[in-house]
Amino acid sequence: MRLEGASALVTGAASGLGESTARRLAAAGAHVVIVDRDAGGEAVAESLGGSFAAGSVTDSAAVQRAVDTASAAGPLRVAVNCAGIGASGRIVDRAGRPHDYDAFRLAIDVNLGGTFNVLRVAAAAMAATEPTESGERGVVVNTASIAGYEGQAGAVAYATSKAGVIGMTLAAARDLATHAVRVVTVAPGLFSTPLVSTVPEPTRDVLTDQIAFPPRFGHPDEFADLVMAIVANPYLNGETIRLDAGLRMTKK
Repeated sequence: MRLEGASALVTGAASGLGESTARRLAAAGAHVVIVDRDAGGEAVAESLGGSFAAGSVTDSAAVQRAVDTASAAGPLRVAVNCAGIGASGRIVDRAGRPHDYDAFRLAIDVNLGGTFNVLRVAAAAMAATEPTESGERGVVVNTASIAGYEGQAGAVAYATSKAGVIGMTLAAARDLATHAVRVVTVAPGLFSTPLVSTVPEPTRDVLTDQIAFPPRFGHPDEFADLVMAIVANPYLNGETIRLDAGLRMTKK
């Protein structure tokens, strides 16, 4: 898919995976709209010659404004969902207290609900565009996690939210097939992002030892590489792709 003259939307692009992806899409010629609650997204958008749309992915009005901004700059061809939050807590902790229900719902609301919110609004805008030379109208790339397959103890809320994104992928691709809009999900392993930077160093070392090759955390640019490959290949659809250097999460 050629991106010159088209627009792209990336959520959670003030830093990390989203920022790297936004920069790659801009370098390919797209006008990039960054959606983020972090005001730092404005500086990123300015550096790319793109647009910044402040707001949460759970806010339908904010998402609609962001998609409208993208569509005004050119046909919306790409939407990448990178916005998300971490969540931790056991169903019953060592003191016998049950998991905080509001914390569980927040993880589902942002990571799963927010992804769906952007997917539905972006897909509607894509469906209204003229098809490209390959016959497609656009592609939505979602971000899950290998935790959606192998949730660790203490990560039930996060794992459930990401499993939901994985489960949504094929159904969404089938729903949008008549509109020539593809849906593909990336399930990253351990990447060097602001979210992961909060993990204590001893824990990071243990996790690195479980990675096959290369034995290190992934670089955000490597995530962006895969997103660009998905955008370029019109035959990729309805699939979740692990990007984890052979890591399989253990129970802890």
